[in-house]
Amino acid sequence: MPTFRRKKLPHESPLWVNTDAIYFITICTTTRRQNTLCTKVTSNAIRESVLIRMNNGEWWPHLFLLMPDHVHALISFSPETKMNTSISNWKRWLARNHGISWQHGFFDHRLRTDESFDEKAHYIRMNPVRAGLVDSPHSWPHVWIP
Repeated sequence: MPTFRRKKLPHESPLWVNTDAIYFITICTTTRRQNTLCTKVTSNAIRESVLIRMNNGEWWPHLFLLMPDHVHALISFSPETKMNTSISNWKRWLARNHGISWQHGFFDHRLRTDESFDEKAHYIRMNPVRAGLVDSPHSWPHVWIP
């Protein structure tokens, strides 16, 4: 039986894309269906690391939500920082300092309209509701909107 290899896509934007582009990002842990990220200690560490990168001007998280085994975010990146480098460094730091085992790579999609932003934000906020973790998106404690 033939094996299929997933095509590796670049995570960098073409030069013609505005530097203020917003990306829908999904990053998964290697241990699926287990609560790796939504413990008090880990959640606080992730939040702090997101805020440090924001304060350093590396990225701007418009919306950042933790699920037990993955992260969803709407993020803009600094023109001086490559998206792939930024996320790889962030994942590496969390792996070394907090023992989080991440899947290789991540998913990204550049948002092209305000309507797309609202649609993705709603999708992200409803993720814990669809998973049966809370009844209302406002009840989910692992979401940050700076």
